[in-house]
Amino acid sequence: MYRTNAAATGGANLPSLRSHNTALVLDLLRTAGADGISRLELAERTGLTPQAVSKITARLRAEGLATEAGRRASTGGKPRTVLRLVPEAGHAIGVHLDRDELRAVLVDLDGTVTGERRVPLDLGAGADAVVAAVVRETGRLLTDGAEGPRTADGFDGTGAAAVGPEGARPNGEPHGTRLNGVRTLLGVGVALPGPLDHDRGVLHRVTGFPEWDGFPLRDALARRLGVPVVVDKDTNAAALGLAVAGERGSFVYVHLGTGLGAGLVLGGTVHRGARTGAGEFGHQVVQLDGPPCPCGNRGCVEALCLAAIDQGDLPGAARVLGVGAANLAALLDIDRVLLGGRTVARAPEVFVPGVAAVLDARARREGAPDGAVPVTLAPPGARGVAEGAAQLLLAPIFGRADG
Repeated sequence: MYRTNAAATGGANLPSLRSHNTALVLDLLRTAGADGISRLELAERTGLTPQAVSKITARLRAEGLATEAGRRASTGGKPRTVLRLVPEAGHAIGVHLDRDELRAVLVDLDGTVTGERRVPLDLGAGADAVVAAVVRETGRLLTDGAEGPRTADGFDGTGAAAVGPEGARPNGEPHGTRLNGVRTLLGVGVALPGPLDHDRGVLHRVTGFPEWDGFPLRDALARRLGVPVVVDKDTNAAALGLAVAGERGSFVYVHLGTGLGAGLVLGGTVHRGARTGAGEFGHQVVQLDGPPCPCGNRGCVEALCLAAIDQGDLPGAARVLGVGAANLAALLDIDRVLLGGRTVARAPEVFVPGVAAVLDARARREGAPDGAVPVTLAPPGARGVAEGAAQLLLAPIFGRADG
């Protein structure tokens, strides 16, 4: 599960929990940044013994994941050696499949985007076409972002295995596919509209595209790409990315693009629900005799909001969005609402204050002692879902997600 503070969890000096303890150390190395952190500090903040920390850091250095970052003055005795994470030692690809476009990013261990591709996509073109597009664009992303020469057979100049232009992996490795002598691809995270089964990577009746019902997207892509693949809803992926980036407590991420949905983070953990169905925010009915929605209901928040947008009434769309967000805030008693998605990104000056005004009016009517739930624009903008999709692979390495 995503944890708001690795140190608060503490380590355990048991061989069976080695991966858990390693994740705690890696997370502290990541958050320490370029300044690094000493072994003594790692022991103090994880609760592990100095001997356990020394073994873990020695292994991380041998694997190229950690390196020395200099020395720091000590209060007594010789200066302490500090260690830092090596961000370029591993990468993940995050893919956002929207109804009309594909956006893919290459992200290093530190969460920095090192490459990006964006192309038109028709989600209704069928599974074969969409899978082929993911394979093609991830291959191009690797080719464009890789360091050093690359040949057409999918190998770089050093002879290390790589995912080639068609996604083939000539010689797979259990812990990731080497892009060259330094970098390793840990896997691909894919985020798209729901509903879907996150655990099995199987799609359900994606709103507006019932032909996807039952398609095993995760396994289909894993076979073609030859690396681990994780599939989740676009809103869950974005919410995870925000939590990993530092958003604390309980919040809702509301995504407005070609559709409308929400990702929930409750108590620092992404809440997917028993059947990955949590956050189907766009399909709460707010007008019983309203316009029909592709989901089969009438008067859904999504249908009303998109209808207002089609008519050029952005303030009206913001009010509808605010009504839905206010319902959700009241139901879950969350700390804040974050707005994202392409439509919001094009007019944040309309949507942020428009949604906030609805929540503020409700808070005044109800006499809320602490005022309205704050509404803010979610970073990092239009590619937030793709970056969050990459975190589906990266976050578990740092003990910050349930994967």
